[in-house]
Amino acid sequence: MRNKEFINQNTEHMNTIRLGDIAPNFTANTTKGRMDYHEWLGENWGMLVSHPADFTPVCTTELGTMANFQNEFDERKIKIAAISVDSLESHFEWIKDIEETQNASVDFPLIADADGTIAGLYGMIHPNADSTMTVRSVFIIAPDKKVKLILTYPAATGRNFDELLRVIDSLQLTEYEMLATPANWKKGDDCVILPSVSNEEATKRFPKGFKTVKPYLRLTPQV
Repeated sequence: MRNKEFINQNTEHMNTIRLGDIAPNFTANTTKGRMDYHEWLGENWGMLVSHPADFTPVCTTELGTMANFQNEFDERKIKIAAISVDSLESHFEWIKDIEETQNASVDFPLIADADGTIAGLYGMIHPNADSTMTVRSVFIIAPDKKVKLILTYPAATGRNFDELLRVIDSLQLTEYEMLATPANWKKGDDCVILPSVSNEEATKRFPKGFKTVKPYLRLTPQV
């Protein structure tokens, strides 16, 4: 059973995490053993998702989908983990339901946060939405441990994992190739050259060439 006392203890001291902040480190028990989060991430990217509670219908479909997308995350060197303010024992029981109903094998860790400590660090409790459950937050974390993406969904709306993969692809293009992505971009579409890249540098960096629509808007095929 979750500890309701954490609401009063931790929500008054919620962190507000912004893009570019260092993701708060923590140690916790998980379904894959004890975790030091930064150490566990190592040099990989990370995706940390929170869910309102174990044994809830939308969350069950989400974690089954995450499990079935495991190869896609592995290809992008993304280590995924899920968290809620529930106990480790509850997580182990819930995994059985997820695997049974979603035709999935849950190989990523579910983090136990029964006292709400990690929820407080990451600002996952939104009292005006629900004072006892974590909202559906997504944090994408780069290898330097900086937060690159924050998404928050209401409790009743499941996440779109195709969109999360699309965003990860975009973030990694910016990180490694100095490219941005336009509206509705999909993998393989033309990309936008960052304004910080001069035309001279762009000529060297992007051998496929680029099209100048406006001096500030230059398009090049995805590398």
